[in-house]
Amino acid sequence: MILSGEEIRSRIGKQIVIEPFDDDKLNPNSCNLSLHDELLVYEEVVLDIRQPNRYRRLEIPTDGFVLQPGCLYLGRTCEWTETRGLVPMIEGRSSLGRLGLFVHVTTGFGDAGFCGYWTLEIYTVQPIRIYPGIDICQIMYHEICGDVEEYCSKYQNSRDIQPSMMYRELGGSESDQQLELDFESLVREAIS
Repeated sequence: MILSGEEIRSRIGKQIVIEPFDDDKLNPNSCNLSLHDELLVYEEVVLDIRQPNRYRRLEIPTDGFVLQPGCLYLGRTCEWTETRGLVPMIEGRSSLGRLGLFVHVTTGFGDAGFCGYWTLEIYTVQPIRIYPGIDICQIMYHEICGDVEEYCSKYQNSRDIQPSMMYRELGGSESDQQLELDFESLVREAIS
């Protein structure tokens, strides 16, 4: 069973935390979430699931940023969410889907107990200009039956965009770090 917008509102501060919460973003059975002003793009020619992959951080300026097809962009919501005893799920907004913009390629379901910013897997079928702060997706809540062991894993309490940590499942060390590519330093070295 999916919670109605009114039921979401009644559970804010109890089973549901959305910070900041804006009552105007409530829909009949969901609540819109907005896009933060940063994106990550991987810098590897071939991504390797057994190790951390380099990435570059991009800023979305207020006058917009054009996403290109064939590139996976990782973004995040501006809103921090916490969910207790419910299953959160994000979906793209239909108005953006009709423009060929997908905000989660494979991971719409969250886990009961998830706390953090949502990392968005953004992909487009044609060039599209996006802007920081747009309502990019919506969160819904499903009731769950049975005993629940709440989520407590590698993406819990995420405070930033989270690149894949699949390498940890495949024997990578907890001390392994995702590698941010310092593109500006590389350019300076190449010039000098």
